[in-house]
Amino acid sequence: MLNVGKIEEGFVLDHIPAGKSMSIYYHLGLDKLDCTVAIIKNARSRVMGRKDIIKVECDINSLNLDVLAVIDHTITVNVIKNAEIVEKRELVLPKELTDIMKCRNPRCITSIEQELPHIFYLADPIKELYRCKYCDEKNSERDFN
Repeated sequence: MLNVGKIEEGFVLDHIPAGKSMSIYYHLGLDKLDCTVAIIKNARSRVMGRKDIIKVECDINSLNLDVLAVIDHTITVNVIKNAEIVEKRELVLPKELTDIMKCRNPRCITSIEQELPHIFYLADPIKELYRCKYCDEKNSERDFN
């Protein structure tokens, strides 16, 4: 059995669908942070069958929870202090995203004006559908920058 030790201060992302941890690692920019990261892939889970877990020893405020919510808002975020869980944060789909997704419409103003921010609004929370603020192109495929 694999044993990954406790972290003193940081956060644990749990209940990640199996195989998604590396994508989350890069989308959250964890590769650019100077902190300890443990990625556990395909861990046994009674509820999910298999799951991934990411343990990070750094301040939770360095994490963009909007990115994580868009990737999968069912992921559990446990905040750790003194090696104990002190808070469980619930992820909520943000109403607006800036520079997280990229508009794929070649006629969109963001394709021509490169310095414009890519802004999307939550058009349908049930279908988790975002639309571009400028051209109204739907973006349900999670085209991340």
